[in-house]
Amino acid sequence: MLEKNEIGALILRVTLGALFLIHGLVKVQGGIENIVGWFESIGLPGFLAYGVALLEIAGGIALIIGLATRLVSALFALLMIGATVKVKLAVGLLGNGQMAGYELDLAFLAIAIYLVINGSKLLSVSQLIFKRDSNSFSKAV
Repeated sequence: MLEKNEIGALILRVTLGALFLIHGLVKVQGGIENIVGWFESIGLPGFLAYGVALLEIAGGIALIIGLATRLVSALFALLMIGATVKVKLAVGLLGNGQMAGYELDLAFLAIAIYLVINGSKLLSVSQLIFKRDSNSFSKAV
């Protein structure tokens, strides 16, 4: 019998993965050089744009299929903290009319932290490959 928590974690994992995948694809399809320039304009090294896009695409796919859920979610949490502090905090929770605020970043951060803590083994490639309890981290803590 499936537990409600496992179903909920699956929904969160696939949703977060799909949203990050879409964000990464938009960065690449819209011209990654534009993102490089924007990173540089806010004081970040331009090459980070490639890393962020790669993380969003590869990490999004990994979450959708359930591969390295905790690791990818931790990386996404760090990304959301960085985006919030470096870019979004100044425009406020709901934005300033020209730029979105950090409300979505907080939601992504909360989901990522939930997945780091609880994992998600239902329909997970990691579960199939390693045939172990993906919740061993939370049991050890």
